[in-house]
Amino acid sequence: MSDAELVLRSTRVITPEGTRAASVAVSGGTITAVLPHDAPVPEGARLEDLGDHVLLPGLVDTHVHVNDPGRTEWEGFWTATRAAAAGGITTLVDMPLNSLPPTTTVAHLRTKQQVAADKAHIDVGFWGGALPDNLKDLRPLHEAGVFGFKAFLSPSGVDEFPHLERDPLARTMAEIAAFDGLLIVHAEDPHLLASAPQRPGPKYADFLASRPRDAEDSAIAQLIREAKALNARVHVLHLSSSDALPMIAEARAEGVRITVETCPHYLTLTAEEVPDGASEFKCCPPIREAANQDLLWQALADGTIDCVVTDHSPSTADLKTDDFATAWGGISGLQLSLAAVWTEARGRGHGLEDVVRWMSARTSALVGLDDRKGAIAPGRDADFAVLAPDETFTVDPASLQHRNRVTAYAGRTLYGVVKSTWLRGQRIVADGEFTEPKGRLLTRTN
Repeated sequence: MSDAELVLRSTRVITPEGTRAASVAVSGGTITAVLPHDAPVPEGARLEDLGDHVLLPGLVDTHVHVNDPGRTEWEGFWTATRAAAAGGITTLVDMPLNSLPPTTTVAHLRTKQQVAADKAHIDVGFWGGALPDNLKDLRPLHEAGVFGFKAFLSPSGVDEFPHLERDPLARTMAEIAAFDGLLIVHAEDPHLLASAPQRPGPKYADFLASRPRDAEDSAIAQLIREAKALNARVHVLHLSSSDALPMIAEARAEGVRITVETCPHYLTLTAEEVPDGASEFKCCPPIREAANQDLLWQALADGTIDCVVTDHSPSTADLKTDDFATAWGGISGLQLSLAAVWTEARGRGHGLEDVVRWMSARTSALVGLDDRKGAIAPGRDADFAVLAPDETFTVDPASLQHRNRVTAYAGRTLYGVVKSTWLRGQRIVADGEFTEPKGRLLTRTN
């Protein structure tokens, strides 16, 4: 590592080969070597000795609603990327809706990129959107570098992003499959949602009944059928229904090109503990029962679920009313996702290597960034989180970097304190102090 500019040394470095004591050499923002802990530091290189704190690859969150431009009172690139950096996330991919305009044409993508360019504290990529009327825009968006296309099979909650019925879904999937793109899908069957009991008010049990598991299961079955017929690449967003797991595993065994994510709130929160009127817990699909959660963890362990992402979907506090039927559905989790997942994982016998696999390596692979992100290995970007895994903190909403400090995790004691976060070999946050934005805008390259 004679050309190293920086060496980060720790007794616990998480690498693709496992956790070991190591010195990680960095030059030009890239990892150049992972060497023994006691390797000599080259003349002129700066040593950062992290002691026993864990050095892990920066997390890659592929499901974030930044809402910028157009609904920046809900979030925004400046606040979202600061919150992400504070939580050890060094790359996010922004969802195409809840901003105005949505990312459904190349012109709209350019607008969003222009807004994000000087506000991003971490690296940012973009999903495109698939609507009933933008079939002609999909290939140009793909060529412009979006990482794939999001579609809803049920109403999205915003008028400017309508959902796809059966025939438009088939046409959209065929078009995307023609250039081997990736379709990512909010899978709930609108007809089953419409037939479910709809009782407004503060009772969480009523809201849960309005978003039944079979709505997810039916939509995922439809998605599998279409993907199998077209040999298309599809990804199930924010899986909450454990009932869908057997059909997903069977489809994958049959060669269907399907991947699946779940979210920290499904893995760490349960329906039984949601207070009535507490719509900070509302999301769609919903947080389900503890027995369902156990099966999601089992599916993570056996690989049926590929990865864990936040689905960070904030709003202004006034939209989080005590009526679950009308409150905005979305959970803010960027800053807390690593700690929340790690807290539950350690209690279930999983290690930090598992968390890194679910939240960094596999998310990087999902969007084709695994040649640059997601691992501490030569040739990858020098993106790191430094974690004290055995330290705890109690979640105080006032300490969050999110624009609207509404959180379902308020008052919880979590394991895992992020001491610092590094982007391409530069420390971007430490002990709550941030540098000026250093993030880059990312595009799909394969």
